[in-house]
Amino acid sequence: MFSCNISISSHSIFLLTGFPGLEASQHWVSIPVNLICVVSIVGNSIILFVIRTDPVLREPMYIFLSMLVASDLGLCASTFPTMVQLFWLGARELPFDLCAAQMFFIHAFTYVESGVLLAMAFDRFIAIRDPLHYAAILPHSAVAKVGAAILVRAVLLNLPGPILLRNLLFPHISELSHCYCLHCDLMGLACSDVQINSLVGLVSILFSLGLDSSLITLSYALILRTVLGIASPEEWLKALNTCVSHLCIVLIFYLPKLGLSVLHRVEKHSYPALAVLMANLHFLVPPLMNPIVYCIRSKQIRQGFLKCFQQKRVDVS
Repeated sequence: MFSCNISISSHSIFLLTGFPGLEASQHWVSIPVNLICVVSIVGNSIILFVIRTDPVLREPMYIFLSMLVASDLGLCASTFPTMVQLFWLGARELPFDLCAAQMFFIHAFTYVESGVLLAMAFDRFIAIRDPLHYAAILPHSAVAKVGAAILVRAVLLNLPGPILLRNLLFPHISELSHCYCLHCDLMGLACSDVQINSLVGLVSILFSLGLDSSLITLSYALILRTVLGIASPEEWLKALNTCVSHLCIVLIFYLPKLGLSVLHRVEKHSYPALAVLMANLHFLVPPLMNPIVYCIRSKQIRQGFLKCFQQKRVDVS
Protein backbone atom coordinates (compact mmCIF):
# COMPACT_ATOMS: atom_id res chain seq x y z
CA MET A 1 0.00 0.00 0.00
CA PHE A 2 1.34 3.45 -0.95
CA SER A 3 1.65 6.27 1.56
CA CYS A 4 -0.95 8.99 1.77
CA ASN A 5 1.88 11.54 1.92
CA ILE A 6 2.46 11.36 -1.82
CA SER A 7 0.32 13.27 -4.33
CA ILE A 8 -3.33 12.58 -3.64
CA SER A 9 -6.11 12.57 -6.17
CA SER A 10 -9.69 11.33 -6.20
CA HIS A 11 -8.95 10.13 -9.74
CA SER A 12 -5.99 7.99 -8.77
CA ILE A 13 -4.67 4.85 -10.43
CA PHE A 14 -5.35 1.44 -8.87
CA LEU A 15 -3.02 -1.51 -9.38
CA LEU A 16 -4.60 -4.94 -9.79
CA THR A 17 -3.09 -7.81 -7.78
CA GLY A 18 -2.65 -11.35 -9.03
CA PHE A 19 -1.32 -14.23 -6.93
CA PRO A 20 1.32 -12.98 -4.45
CA GLY A 21 4.54 -15.00 -4.59
CA LEU A 22 3.56 -16.68 -7.87
CA GLU A 23 4.33 -13.83 -10.28
CA ALA A 24 6.78 -15.95 -12.31
CA SER A 25 4.16 -18.63 -13.06
CA GLN A 26 1.14 -16.36 -13.00
CA HIS A 27 0.12 -17.22 -16.57
CA TRP A 28 -0.05 -20.92 -15.74
CA VAL A 29 -1.82 -20.39 -12.43
CA SER A 30 -4.40 -18.19 -14.12
CA ILE A 31 -5.32 -20.82 -16.73
CA PRO A 32 -7.80 -22.73 -14.52
CA VAL A 33 -9.28 -19.45 -13.24
CA ASN A 34 -9.88 -18.18 -16.76
CA LEU A 35 -11.10 -21.60 -17.90
CA ILE A 36 -13.69 -21.57 -15.11
CA CYS A 37 -14.90 -18.18 -16.28
CA VAL A 38 -15.16 -19.30 -19.93
CA VAL A 39 -17.02 -22.49 -19.00
CA SER A 40 -19.35 -20.44 -16.78
CA ILE A 41 -20.20 -18.06 -19.61
CA VAL A 42 -20.82 -20.92 -22.07
CA GLY A 43 -22.83 -23.01 -19.59
CA ASN A 44 -25.05 -20.16 -18.43
CA SER A 45 -25.59 -18.98 -22.01
CA ILE A 46 -26.78 -22.47 -22.96
CA ILE A 47 -29.18 -22.62 -20.00
CA LEU A 48 -30.56 -19.17 -20.86
CA PHE A 49 -30.99 -20.16 -24.52
CA VAL A 50 -32.79 -23.40 -23.61
CA ILE A 51 -35.21 -21.64 -21.25
CA ARG A 52 -35.86 -18.90 -23.80
CA THR A 53 -36.54 -21.23 -26.74
CA ASP A 54 -38.39 -24.12 -25.05
CA PRO A 55 -42.11 -23.30 -24.55
CA VAL A 56 -42.36 -26.03 -21.90
CA LEU A 57 -40.06 -24.07 -19.57
CA ARG A 58 -42.50 -21.27 -18.81
CA GLU A 59 -43.14 -22.01 -15.15
CA PRO A 60 -42.12 -19.35 -12.58
CA MET A 61 -39.30 -21.61 -11.35
CA TYR A 62 -37.59 -21.55 -14.76
CA ILE A 63 -38.21 -17.84 -15.24
CA PHE A 64 -36.48 -17.20 -11.91
CA LEU A 65 -33.71 -19.57 -13.04
CA SER A 66 -33.23 -17.50 -16.20
CA MET A 67 -32.88 -14.41 -13.97
CA LEU A 68 -30.26 -16.24 -11.89
CA VAL A 69 -28.38 -17.24 -15.04
CA ALA A 70 -28.51 -13.65 -16.36
CA SER A 71 -27.04 -12.35 -13.07
CA ASP A 72 -24.28 -14.97 -13.28
CA LEU A 73 -23.43 -13.82 -16.80
CA GLY A 74 -23.38 -10.23 -15.58
CA LEU A 75 -21.04 -11.17 -12.74
CA CYS A 76 -18.68 -12.95 -15.15
CA ALA A 77 -18.76 -9.96 -17.50
CA SER A 78 -17.88 -7.68 -14.57
CA THR A 79 -14.88 -9.66 -13.31
CA PHE A 80 -13.47 -11.37 -16.42
CA PRO A 81 -12.08 -8.26 -18.23
CA THR A 82 -9.71 -7.25 -15.42
CA MET A 83 -8.58 -10.89 -15.02
CA VAL A 84 -7.64 -10.99 -18.70
CA GLN A 85 -6.04 -7.55 -18.42
CA LEU A 86 -3.86 -8.64 -15.49
CA PHE A 87 -3.05 -12.29 -16.19
CA TRP A 88 -2.65 -12.26 -19.97
CA LEU A 89 -1.89 -8.68 -20.94
CA GLY A 90 0.20 -7.89 -17.86
CA ALA A 91 -1.54 -4.53 -17.39
CA ARG A 92 -2.13 -3.72 -13.73
CA GLU A 93 -3.32 -0.11 -13.92
CA LEU A 94 -7.02 0.70 -13.61
CA PRO A 95 -8.36 4.28 -13.53
CA PHE A 96 -10.63 5.38 -10.71
CA ASP A 97 -13.77 5.66 -12.87
CA LEU A 98 -13.39 2.15 -14.30
CA CYS A 99 -12.65 0.76 -10.85
CA ALA A 100 -15.75 2.41 -9.36
CA ALA A 101 -17.89 1.18 -12.27
CA GLN A 102 -16.62 -2.39 -11.87
CA MET A 103 -17.27 -2.23 -8.13
CA PHE A 104 -20.85 -1.12 -8.76
CA PHE A 105 -21.62 -3.90 -11.25
CA ILE A 106 -19.96 -6.65 -9.18
CA HIS A 107 -21.94 -5.77 -6.06
CA ALA A 108 -25.16 -5.09 -8.02
CA PHE A 109 -25.13 -8.48 -9.77
CA THR A 110 -24.28 -10.17 -6.47
CA TYR A 111 -27.32 -8.55 -4.85
CA VAL A 112 -29.48 -9.51 -7.85
CA GLU A 113 -28.39 -13.13 -7.49
CA SER A 114 -29.13 -13.08 -3.77
CA GLY A 115 -32.59 -11.59 -4.40
CA VAL A 116 -33.38 -14.19 -7.08
CA LEU A 117 -32.36 -16.99 -4.71
CA LEU A 118 -34.82 -15.58 -2.18
CA ALA A 119 -37.58 -15.42 -4.81
CA MET A 120 -36.84 -19.02 -5.79
CA ALA A 121 -37.08 -20.10 -2.15
CA PHE A 122 -40.57 -18.64 -1.77
CA ASP A 123 -41.48 -20.06 -5.18
CA ARG A 124 -40.65 -23.54 -3.85
CA PHE A 125 -42.66 -22.86 -0.69
CA ILE A 126 -45.73 -21.84 -2.68
CA ALA A 127 -45.35 -24.85 -4.99
CA ILE A 128 -45.27 -27.22 -2.00
CA ARG A 129 -47.81 -25.38 0.16
CA ASP A 130 -50.49 -24.84 -2.49
CA PRO A 131 -49.64 -26.72 -5.71
CA LEU A 132 -53.18 -26.47 -7.14
CA HIS A 133 -53.12 -22.65 -7.10
CA TYR A 134 -49.41 -22.29 -7.84
CA ALA A 135 -49.89 -20.79 -11.31
CA ALA A 136 -52.61 -18.43 -10.09
CA ILE A 137 -50.51 -17.15 -7.15
CA LEU A 138 -47.43 -16.61 -9.33
CA PRO A 139 -48.56 -15.51 -12.81
CA HIS A 140 -45.98 -14.19 -15.25
CA SER A 141 -46.90 -10.60 -14.41
CA ALA A 142 -46.13 -11.19 -10.71
CA VAL A 143 -42.82 -12.86 -11.60
CA ALA A 144 -41.89 -9.88 -13.79
CA LYS A 145 -42.69 -7.46 -10.96
CA VAL A 146 -40.56 -9.49 -8.54
CA GLY A 147 -37.66 -9.45 -11.02
CA ALA A 148 -38.00 -5.70 -11.52
CA ALA A 149 -38.09 -5.13 -7.75
CA ILE A 150 -34.91 -7.21 -7.31
CA LEU A 151 -33.12 -5.20 -10.00
CA VAL A 152 -34.26 -1.83 -8.63
CA ARG A 153 -33.19 -2.80 -5.09
CA ALA A 154 -29.73 -3.83 -6.31
CA VAL A 155 -29.26 -0.54 -8.17
CA LEU A 156 -30.53 1.65 -5.31
CA LEU A 157 -28.43 -0.12 -2.67
CA ASN A 158 -25.24 0.15 -4.74
CA LEU A 159 -25.65 3.57 -6.32
CA PRO A 160 -24.47 5.57 -3.25
CA GLY A 161 -21.18 3.62 -3.08
CA PRO A 162 -19.45 4.99 -6.22
CA ILE A 163 -20.90 8.46 -5.62
CA LEU A 164 -19.52 8.65 -2.08
CA LEU A 165 -16.17 7.25 -3.19
CA ARG A 166 -15.68 10.26 -5.45
CA ASN A 167 -15.58 12.45 -2.34
CA LEU A 168 -12.69 10.47 -0.84
CA LEU A 169 -9.00 11.13 -1.33
CA PHE A 170 -6.64 8.35 -2.43
CA PRO A 171 -2.90 8.10 -3.03
CA HIS A 172 -2.04 8.78 -6.66
CA ILE A 173 -1.18 5.06 -6.97
CA SER A 174 -2.97 2.47 -4.82
CA GLU A 175 -2.54 -1.31 -4.83
CA LEU A 176 -5.69 -3.43 -4.65
CA SER A 177 -5.93 -6.76 -2.84
CA HIS A 178 -7.54 -8.54 -5.80
CA CYS A 179 -7.74 -8.46 -9.59
CA TYR A 180 -10.99 -6.48 -9.38
CA CYS A 181 -12.42 -3.60 -7.36
CA LEU A 182 -14.53 -4.09 -4.23
CA HIS A 183 -16.06 -1.48 -1.94
CA CYS A 184 -14.32 -2.67 1.23
CA ASP A 185 -10.96 -2.82 -0.55
CA LEU A 186 -11.25 0.75 -1.84
CA MET A 187 -12.26 2.09 1.57
CA GLY A 188 -9.15 0.52 3.08
CA LEU A 189 -7.00 2.46 0.62
CA ALA A 190 -8.62 5.87 1.20
CA CYS A 191 -6.80 8.66 3.01
CA SER A 192 -10.07 10.37 4.01
CA ASP A 193 -12.61 9.60 6.71
CA VAL A 194 -14.68 6.61 5.53
CA GLN A 195 -17.24 6.39 8.35
CA ILE A 196 -20.15 7.38 6.10
CA ASN A 197 -18.98 5.00 3.39
CA SER A 198 -18.67 2.18 5.92
CA LEU A 199 -22.17 2.86 7.26
CA VAL A 200 -23.65 2.92 3.75
CA GLY A 201 -21.85 -0.32 2.91
CA LEU A 202 -23.09 -1.99 6.09
CA VAL A 203 -26.70 -0.92 5.44
CA SER A 204 -26.38 -2.16 1.86
CA ILE A 205 -25.21 -5.62 2.98
CA LEU A 206 -27.82 -5.89 5.74
CA PHE A 207 -30.69 -5.04 3.38
CA SER A 208 -29.45 -7.43 0.70
CA LEU A 209 -27.38 -10.46 1.67
CA GLY A 210 -28.33 -10.29 5.35
CA LEU A 211 -32.07 -9.90 4.77
CA ASP A 212 -32.14 -12.43 1.93
CA SER A 213 -30.29 -15.15 3.85
CA SER A 214 -32.62 -14.70 6.83
CA LEU A 215 -35.74 -14.92 4.67
CA ILE A 216 -34.37 -17.94 2.77
CA THR A 217 -33.88 -19.67 6.12
CA LEU A 218 -37.44 -18.73 7.09
CA SER A 219 -38.81 -20.05 3.80
CA TYR A 220 -37.10 -23.42 4.32
CA ALA A 221 -38.44 -23.57 7.86
CA LEU A 222 -41.93 -23.07 6.41
CA ILE A 223 -41.25 -25.66 3.73
CA LEU A 224 -40.11 -28.17 6.36
CA ARG A 225 -43.19 -27.50 8.47
CA THR A 226 -45.42 -27.98 5.43
CA VAL A 227 -43.67 -31.19 4.40
CA LEU A 228 -43.94 -32.65 7.91
CA GLY A 229 -47.71 -32.18 7.64
CA ILE A 230 -47.81 -34.56 4.68
CA ALA A 231 -48.89 -38.05 5.67
CA SER A 232 -46.82 -40.26 3.36
CA PRO A 233 -43.00 -40.50 3.64
CA GLU A 234 -42.89 -40.97 -0.14
CA GLU A 235 -44.63 -37.63 -0.56
CA TRP A 236 -42.14 -36.08 1.90
CA LEU A 237 -39.24 -37.14 -0.31
CA LYS A 238 -41.02 -36.04 -3.49
CA ALA A 239 -41.72 -32.59 -2.05
CA LEU A 240 -38.22 -32.11 -0.64
CA ASN A 241 -36.64 -33.36 -3.87
CA THR A 242 -38.00 -30.28 -5.65
CA CYS A 243 -35.88 -28.11 -3.32
CA VAL A 244 -32.56 -29.95 -3.61
CA SER A 245 -31.28 -27.98 -6.63
CA HIS A 246 -32.14 -24.64 -5.07
CA LEU A 247 -30.65 -25.59 -1.70
CA CYS A 248 -27.40 -26.60 -3.41
CA ILE A 249 -27.26 -23.27 -5.24
CA VAL A 250 -27.88 -21.36 -2.00
CA LEU A 251 -25.02 -23.19 -0.27
CA ILE A 252 -22.72 -22.66 -3.26
CA PHE A 253 -23.54 -18.94 -3.19
CA TYR A 254 -23.19 -18.25 0.54
CA LEU A 255 -20.53 -20.73 1.78
CA PRO A 256 -17.59 -19.32 -0.29
CA LYS A 257 -18.45 -15.83 0.97
CA LEU A 258 -18.42 -17.14 4.54
CA GLY A 259 -15.11 -18.93 3.97
CA LEU A 260 -13.53 -15.81 2.47
CA SER A 261 -14.75 -13.71 5.38
CA VAL A 262 -13.20 -16.13 7.89
CA LEU A 263 -9.94 -16.28 5.92
CA HIS A 264 -9.65 -12.47 5.83
CA ARG A 265 -10.03 -12.33 9.61
CA VAL A 266 -7.76 -15.24 10.51
CA GLU A 267 -4.92 -16.00 8.09
CA LYS A 268 -5.13 -13.52 5.24
CA HIS A 269 -1.58 -12.20 5.73
CA SER A 270 -0.08 -15.64 6.38
CA TYR A 271 -1.40 -17.08 3.10
CA PRO A 272 -1.93 -14.14 0.71
CA ALA A 273 -2.06 -16.35 -2.40
CA LEU A 274 -4.78 -18.50 -0.80
CA ALA A 275 -6.75 -15.37 0.10
CA VAL A 276 -6.57 -14.12 -3.50
CA LEU A 277 -7.54 -17.56 -4.86
CA MET A 278 -10.53 -17.73 -2.50
CA ALA A 279 -11.54 -14.20 -3.48
CA ASN A 280 -11.54 -15.20 -7.15
CA LEU A 281 -13.34 -18.50 -6.59
CA HIS A 282 -16.10 -17.00 -4.44
CA PHE A 283 -17.18 -15.03 -7.52
CA LEU A 284 -16.44 -17.76 -10.09
CA VAL A 285 -17.76 -20.92 -8.42
CA PRO A 286 -21.50 -20.00 -8.30
CA PRO A 287 -21.71 -19.13 -12.04
CA LEU A 288 -19.82 -22.36 -12.80
CA MET A 289 -21.87 -24.67 -10.59
CA ASN A 290 -25.37 -23.27 -11.14
CA PRO A 291 -25.83 -24.66 -14.69
CA ILE A 292 -24.16 -27.94 -13.69
CA VAL A 293 -26.48 -28.45 -10.72
CA TYR A 294 -29.62 -27.67 -12.70
CA CYS A 295 -28.55 -29.82 -15.68
CA ILE A 296 -27.97 -32.74 -13.33
CA ARG A 297 -31.06 -32.25 -11.19
CA SER A 298 -33.65 -30.92 -13.66
CA LYS A 299 -35.06 -33.40 -16.16
CA GLN A 300 -36.88 -30.58 -17.99
CA ILE A 301 -33.65 -28.65 -18.55
CA ARG A 302 -31.91 -31.76 -19.90
CA GLN A 303 -34.82 -32.53 -22.19
CA GLY A 304 -34.90 -28.93 -23.40
CA PHE A 305 -31.18 -29.04 -24.16
CA LEU A 306 -31.50 -32.33 -26.06
CA LYS A 307 -34.47 -30.97 -27.97
CA CYS A 308 -32.51 -27.87 -29.05
CA PHE A 309 -29.49 -30.01 -29.98
CA GLN A 310 -31.58 -32.44 -32.03
CA GLN A 311 -33.34 -29.55 -33.76
CA LYS A 312 -29.96 -28.06 -34.72
CA ARG A 313 -28.88 -31.40 -36.16
CA VAL A 314 -32.08 -31.65 -38.17
CA ASP A 315 -31.61 -28.08 -39.50
CA VAL A 316 -28.00 -28.81 -40.50
CA SER A 317 -28.87 -32.08 -42.23
